[in-house]
Amino acid sequence: MEITNYITTDYKAIDSQETITAVKDFFTELGYSHFPVTENGIYIGSVSSDDVETFDDDKKLLDYKYTLEGFFTKTDSIWLEVLEVFAKNHTDLVPVLDQNNTYVGYYMIEDIMSFFHQTPFLKEQGRIIKVKKGISDYSMGQIAQIVESNNGKLLGLFISESDNENVEVTIKITLGAINEIIQTFRRYNYEITSEHNEDDYINNLKERSDYLDKYLNM
Repeated sequence: MEITNYITTDYKAIDSQETITAVKDFFTELGYSHFPVTENGIYIGSVSSDDVETFDDDKKLLDYKYTLEGFFTKTDSIWLEVLEVFAKNHTDLVPVLDQNNTYVGYYMIEDIMSFFHQTPFLKEQGRIIKVKKGISDYSMGQIAQIVESNNGKLLGLFISESDNENVEVTIKITLGAINEIIQTFRRYNYEITSEHNEDDYINNLKERSDYLDKYLNM
């Protein structure tokens, strides 16, 4: 399914000439965090519901044009790019422009998440492995090679955590022997941050620990 099928036009963009009282009523009724604003039919930014609460009722939205946030996405943006706009701007609604920069509607976060849930990464059955390595040492190509060299099939992978030193990559796979894949990652100096019953290395450590406890308590 195309992500553009989720573009919504249920409510028209707010005109910059609208009164602050009307804008406040609009946000009270619908509860969005932001909403697109147009001037003479051209998108000029999104107004925040939090900002609106501080505006004077007897003024127009145009008087607060300087507070508008200019984020948007395009009709040809892929769903990951759209999610990035949502995340970076802490919003539940993102305006959509076509290739001529004409405002065409907006995406709502719940619809995009619904689209995300239909992707094979989430929809298909599989196993999750999380690995960590130095930020300058990891390689997506190497990670894919490790999985596939052990007869695993990738459904997807993404960076789930990152700091100045390390990167954690979340991997979803189908097929393949989990233990062999895990041990291969360790041979390439990846730390396994997820837990797996099939992990022989951890199981052996646990057995040795149990044996040591038993010996010390004799």
